[in-house]
Amino acid sequence: MKASYPRRLYKELQRHLHQRQATVLTGMRRSGKTTLIQRLLEELPSKNKLYLDFEQIENRMLFSEKNYDAIVHFLEQRHRINFKEKAYVALDEIQLVPNLPSVVKYLYDTYDIKWFLTGSSSYYMKNLFHESLAGRKKIFELYPLDFGEFLDFKGVFHREVLDLFEPSLLQTFLSHEYERLRPYYEEYIRYGGFPEVVLAAGREEKENILKDIVSSYVNMDIEVLSDFRKKNKLIDLMKLLTTRAGSRIDVAELSRVLGISGITVESYLQFFQDTYLISRIPVHTKNRDREIVKANKLYFHDTGILNILGEASSGAQFENAIYAQLRRFGEVRYYAQKSGREIDFVLDGKLGFEAKERPTNQDNLKLIRLKNTAELSQTRLIGRHETPGFQDYIWGGNIH
Repeated sequence: MKASYPRRLYKELQRHLHQRQATVLTGMRRSGKTTLIQRLLEELPSKNKLYLDFEQIENRMLFSEKNYDAIVHFLEQRHRINFKEKAYVALDEIQLVPNLPSVVKYLYDTYDIKWFLTGSSSYYMKNLFHESLAGRKKIFELYPLDFGEFLDFKGVFHREVLDLFEPSLLQTFLSHEYERLRPYYEEYIRYGGFPEVVLAAGREEKENILKDIVSSYVNMDIEVLSDFRKKNKLIDLMKLLTTRAGSRIDVAELSRVLGISGITVESYLQFFQDTYLISRIPVHTKNRDREIVKANKLYFHDTGILNILGEASSGAQFENAIYAQLRRFGEVRYYAQKSGREIDFVLDGKLGFEAKERPTNQDNLKLIRLKNTAELSQTRLIGRHETPGFQDYIWGGNIH
């Protein structure tokens, strides 16, 4: 990875570089995990290091070996790793080797190895790894680029927003920034933040890469990580969800449309969440019982994937992009009343945001009235386009 294409997470990974714990990096495939891990290895002055990709069958076969000492012997002979001194070993796509946690645990406890492990399933990383590597790992999650990272990849100057709670950052509409960054922001909303897509030259190339990412997700993650019998229904649901981005999930309705049980729908949704295709955000409330009753809202982790799977409405695309921008600042929820009035996003239980393509003063008044009921300290409109004669809102492209 070139220095001019930084990821925010990279600094955190650097700080963990010399910790004894395994560095575990998870996220949707093609989000940049391999690039980050390889860059970390490049920075190490030691030559006693190794990178292995488990998409290569010979590497999977090696770590499926029952005799763990035989694995050590092979790495010493074939890759010239010296286990009598500090070694650095990176294993990519570890979810492809089911028994890997026990292998890593044995080698972690027996030798001085700094492990770098990547995979595309949070369930695998957080649950199957939980007991075998308890206290021996730290998990980092990598998402597609947020808009600030998108601008960095494009080489476009921007002032990084560090804290949305600072009053000075909750500014009114800034015309000069809108004109300067609008083409980039519209591209981000349309094609999302997968690094390859961002760097691709034109519309056709971007769309082809997005189709390839979806194909890889279907052929790798769904085939390898799931044991669902009706995989065609899983794919049908994946496409059906594009029309529900930014909406509350009605499992019963999805069950009727697909002709499968609600339990099956829920298991599919959980799989999509565990493999970083979608995110489900809960309701903001002080009443825990109400939180359980209220349905979660659905967002895709990347608007490019949302758009390539099925054409979402313009408003849904924009709202989904705002979710992708806000999630790096803290916990994202939403607020809703029985009357149907909502606040799209509540950040860390304090700051409310309403996304409108063309915000108006009436939208702002409605939001202010909801602020006290929702027990929020501040609220703000976020707009996609310029509204003549009204400036009391943040342009979405300024959240970077």
